[in-house]
Amino acid sequence: MIKELMHDPVFLSVKSAVATAEDVCVADDLLETLIAHKDSCVGMAANMIGVSKCIIAFLDGDKYSVMMNPEIIKCSEPYSTEEGCLSLLGGPRKCKRYKSIKVKWLTTEMKPKIKTFTGYTAQIIQHEIDHCNGVLI
Repeated sequence: MIKELMHDPVFLSVKSAVATAEDVCVADDLLETLIAHKDSCVGMAANMIGVSKCIIAFLDGDKYSVMMNPEIIKCSEPYSTEEGCLSLLGGPRKCKRYKSIKVKWLTTEMKPKIKTFTGYTAQIIQHEIDHCNGVLI
């Protein structure tokens, strides 16, 4: 179900709880909401739809992906950039990102995965993991 976007910076600044198998319906709603905003958004975290669980959905090339409890376990090549966010008013804000990240997460079937991401996809994932950690750009 497509959900309304959360804009409360106090709520968005709280670290999200660990996601469980019971939260797969949240992942489904998050993905539907992201796809509904595809013209202006490439990634979302569950707190952006009002659910404080560590779940992200994002565009990975030409397909959408979901991660439950994503964690960056390695990063390299830092750089400075500017990003916008649907949850925050105002224009883009400066932030630090890494060109390459290695992420471990669970699928919606609760199977563990590890993969290295680079470029724009890595940047999107970092932004959404920041959301899960209560970090606003």
